[in-house]
Amino acid sequence: MQTEFALQTDGPGLYEFTSQVAGWLSSFDRDGVLTLFVRHTSCSLLVQENADPEVQTDLHAFFERLVPPSDHPSMSYLRHTYEGPDDMPAHIKAAMMPVSLSIPVRQGRMVLGTWQGIYLFPDFRPFC
Repeated sequence: MQTEFALQTDGPGLYEFTSQVAGWLSSFDRDGVLTLFVRHTSCSLLVQENADPEVQTDLHAFFERLVPPSDHPSMSYLRHTYEGPDDMPAHIKAAMMPVSLSIPVRQGRMVLGTWQGIYLFPDFRPFC
């Protein structure tokens, strides 16, 4: 069974889409493993806390500090900058984080922890 999820984003940040995946899975009363894969070079997928929005804000801030825009003096060595100051840093962040996830499924439901959600983490201004 396969499907595609189309997510609209408005720039860098974490976008939860757990409910879309759960809705699709709910029609299958099966056990197995769900595999999610993002087909974009400047996005990642994360399983992360979904109870407190400050977690997403802090994660985004951390990665912005870890890999600043290419116009920051510490990033002057970057060459792939013609699509903007967030382009190559977005590729670096995507290389550091997963682009696929495997989540156990029991009777058509994801086996996630109480506070876990699935997030798309784009880090490029246009969107994934």
